Amino acid sequence: MLLVNPINPVKNQYRGINAHLHSYWQGVGGWDEFHSNHIATLTAALKAKLLPLGYTASNQPSVQIRVSNFPIGRPRSDVTIYDTHPQRRASVVTQASMTGVRIPELLAIEDEPDEYRAIGIYEFVQGQEVLGEPVAWLELVSPSNKSSGGRDYRLKRQHLLKSGIVFVEVDYLHETPATFDGILAYEPRFFPLAHPYRIVVIDPRPDLNEGHGYPSEFDVDQIIPEVKIPLNGDDMLHFDFNAAYQQTFELYFYGQERVDYTQLPLNFDRYSVDDQTRILNRMIAVLEAEQQGVDLNAIAEPLPVGSLPHDEALTRVQALGVVVVS
Repeated sequence: MLLVNPINPVKNQYRGINAHLHSYWQGVGGWDEFHSNHIATLTAALKAKLLPLGYTASNQPSVQIRVSNFPIGRPRSDVTIYDTHPQRRASVVTQASMTGVRIPELLAIEDEPDEYRAIGIYEFVQGQEVLGEPVAWLELVSPSNKSSGGRDYRLKRQHLLKSGIVFVEVDYLHETPATFDGILAYEPRFFPLAHPYRIVVIDPRPDLNEGHGYPSEFDVDQIIPEVKIPLNGDDMLHFDFNAAYQQTFELYFYGQERVDYTQLPLNFDRYSVDDQTRILNRMIAVLEAEQQGVDLNAIAEPLPVGSLPHDEALTRVQALGVVVVS
């Protein structure tokens, strides 16, 4: 049977990174919004863990460069409100009860620079306004800074490391190579054992020659790992990146707006055979549960999945109504 209605619950049906969503962002666009939202979620979650240890987290300008794909003259808002009923005509809102400032006066205000945000981790002193030098720095890498802006990003990262700052890089983008030459690029035809996602912690202390890097790589439908982030002295932060990701996914309704489990992810062929198999088995679990009337938003954890091999899983997905274009 051909599936007509999308299956798009608010809850993430993957155990970790949602492959459907991240393929959409890399194929169509929209990463910028997620970047801003996820940085905000991470900052709040980090503060909750850091303050009892005597540290804090602060949203800071990133070392990355935001590159716009829009043509000249098309603006990008921080928050855009859309009409869910596009057939409804726009009308002028009455201003009888509103007191405002004339538009020409407002347009004189300069806009803030268009930039990505990162997270700095600092020692916390009650009542101290100035945060001082960061202890650690966290970057959520963007598509543009893994490609066109990669050189500048690496130079700025090197500068932070030479300053003795612990660097944490979160990379949830599988269609572009890792920013570290010592990590295999996720190009399944050439490197079948490479992983699509990673979180890398670099501790450059006492110096770059003696310091160590700690890559945590993982695959599709695997839980995003808990990572240890060294602070000052013997202080160590154990941080659950998976919980922060799931919170962002649900809080901003990405599952409902950008995911449809009745279709294969965009650019499905860019995944390794093993990751394709994981995606297909995940889709089977979701589609079968939907057929059985399971409320996918009510389940506490993602559904258990089967272990069908790739070709059998693909056949089963087609039998469940998914159109597969060869």
